[in-house]
Amino acid sequence: MQVEEILTTDVKPGWVKGTKITFSEKGNEQPFMIPADLVLVIDEKPHSVFTHDGNDLIVTQKVSLTEALTGCTVNLPTLDGRRLTIPINNVIHPDYEEVVPREGMPLQKDPTKKGNLIINFITKFPARLTAEQKARIKKLLDHLLLGER
Repeated sequence: MQVEEILTTDVKPGWVKGTKITFSEKGNEQPFMIPADLVLVIDEKPHSVFTHDGNDLIVTQKVSLTEALTGCTVNLPTLDGRRLTIPINNVIHPDYEEVVPREGMPLQKDPTKKGNLIINFITKFPARLTAEQKARIKKLLDHLLLGER
């Protein structure tokens, strides 16, 4: 005889791919045998904004060349519905990343603690520059770089 039963569980923040949930003796039954366990394995669905590495959330932000050199403000949604406003005051170079402590994934063993939010940057460069624009940028950069010596 076929019997239907609805089983529910709360998926907790911080659970990672591969986490197993076991419902003891809720699997197939056979006469004179203990019912099997039903085991569910957590999988991940890609997020539209974030990826993660362990407990750290990673996001890629596009910035203009002007913003990369002079600073900008990054506005990001969080997984719990808040909005973060993060000022970036450093020069954004190719290897630069901004780390925002405790804004990542909740830790599985202690959901009151979180990993970090890591912001990687892609700098958008202009497709073309006129000869005059190139000369002006060169003059400005030469002046700035000579001033650092």
